[in-house]
Amino acid sequence: MPKSIEDAKILIVATNGFEYSELTKPRDILAGKGASVTLASLDTDEIQGESGGEPQGKVKPDTTIGEVSAEDFDALVLPGGVGNPDTLRMEKDVVRLIQAFDNDDKPVAAICHAPWLLIEADLVDGKTATSWPSVRTDLANAGANVVDQEVAVDGNIITSRNPDDIPAFTDAIIEAVTSKAMAEAA
Repeated sequence: MPKSIEDAKILIVATNGFEYSELTKPRDILAGKGASVTLASLDTDEIQGESGGEPQGKVKPDTTIGEVSAEDFDALVLPGGVGNPDTLRMEKDVVRLIQAFDNDDKPVAAICHAPWLLIEADLVDGKTATSWPSVRTDLANAGANVVDQEVAVDGNIITSRNPDDIPAFTDAIIEAVTSKAMAEAA
C-alpha cells in the first residue's frame, strides 16, 4: 500500500454509458492530490459519458480490463450511469477483477448505479451500502443493509448515491487508502 495518497495507484473501470461527472470528478480530484489514476475499459476506444441520460463527453481509456490486475493498484473506483454498470456486470473479467480487489482487502468504491457491480461480485451481503434509489431494492435483496446517506463505508466497500455525493465519496476513497497504508505501517 502507498504511504500517502500521493503514492497511490487508483484504477477506474468504466465503459459507454458512464455518468460523466462520476468518472471525471473523482479522477481529477485524486490525480490533483498526486495519485496515479488509470482508466480501464473493455477496449481502448473512447467511451461515451452521459449526464442524466443525455450524452456528455467522451474519455479515452488508458488500457483494457484484461491488461490490469488488482495487485498493481491500491483501490478501485466504479462510476455509475445506467448503461455502464449494466454492461460491465455481464463481463466475467470485470466481476473477477472486482472480487480480486475485495479478496486483497483493497478499497472498492461504487457510486450511483455502480453498486450493481458489487451485487454481481457478491460483495454486499451483510454490508451497509447506499446507491441510486432504483438500485436499493437490488442491494437489499442481495443482503445489504441499505442506507440513504451521501457515503457508506463498510470495511473496504465504499458506496455513494449520486453526483452530489462526489466530494464525500472521493474523501472516503482517500481516507480508505491512507488509513489502510497507516495500519499496514504500524
